[in-house]
Amino acid sequence: MNTRSKFHLLARAGYSARGVVFLLIAALALFSSFAGGEPDTQSALSAILQQPFGRIWIGLIGLGLAGFVVWRLAQSLANADGQDDDLKGYAIRAALFGSAITYAGLAVTSLMMALQMSGGGGSGGEEGLAAWAMAQPFGRYLAGAIGLGFVIGGVITAMKGIRRRFGRYLDLDAEKNSPAVLISIYGLVARGAVFAIVGVFFLYAAFTVDPEQAGGMADALAWVQSLPFGGVIYAVVAVGLAAFGIYNFVEARYRRINAPDVGDIRRQLPLARIN
Repeated sequence: MNTRSKFHLLARAGYSARGVVFLLIAALALFSSFAGGEPDTQSALSAILQQPFGRIWIGLIGLGLAGFVVWRLAQSLANADGQDDDLKGYAIRAALFGSAITYAGLAVTSLMMALQMSGGGGSGGEEGLAAWAMAQPFGRYLAGAIGLGFVIGGVITAMKGIRRRFGRYLDLDAEKNSPAVLISIYGLVARGAVFAIVGVFFLYAAFTVDPEQAGGMADALAWVQSLPFGGVIYAVVAVGLAAFGIYNFVEARYRRINAPDVGDIRRQLPLARIN
């Protein structure tokens, strides 16, 4: 197996691992009343750990997520998707780099849990991130900027589904209303909605200068449930998160993976240009 084939395997394993995590989050959201645990990444990993051979499964997921981080870094730092050299292209790559950091933390947590080390806790660390942001100079503005980033990311994710923009990266005709395409649209819209709600929580935390007001996926779903007809909306969003999990399997199967070589990476790094 050559280097490019190994890179493709890492990326596809990463999408599959992320798909498993979101399917478990959706299951926890739908059955949390009697399954226990909150619908967040930490509870999803804990649920895996409690299964037969749980340490092995969670270790494999951690390795898969590590592969996903490598792919995200290739997308952001080496521009593996060929984004344009303009504001939009740099914004997309910045978001992909943020995704790499997020999933790096989740991969480390998974591997630590597999090795029976402390894997941390919390609902994805949103309150901790807000507390860290507010401890910095101009912290409330930084927290607000993070919240705004979540909101914008949520809108972009939802529009990626509605306008079927995901099709440009897949060996799949996104204009046809196939089950894979329709599930992908549903999943991206649901994921985008949850992203946006988390962003609003961050903005409120910045406004009140109270990091405890920041919330993660479980808090976003709880807020949805408190709305009029919240039970129905909650179920629709929870099933949508399951659809997002399936969308990751669609990407694992059909995503076009452009493996960068060392020269590509060096040309993209600012220090390489200076030298």
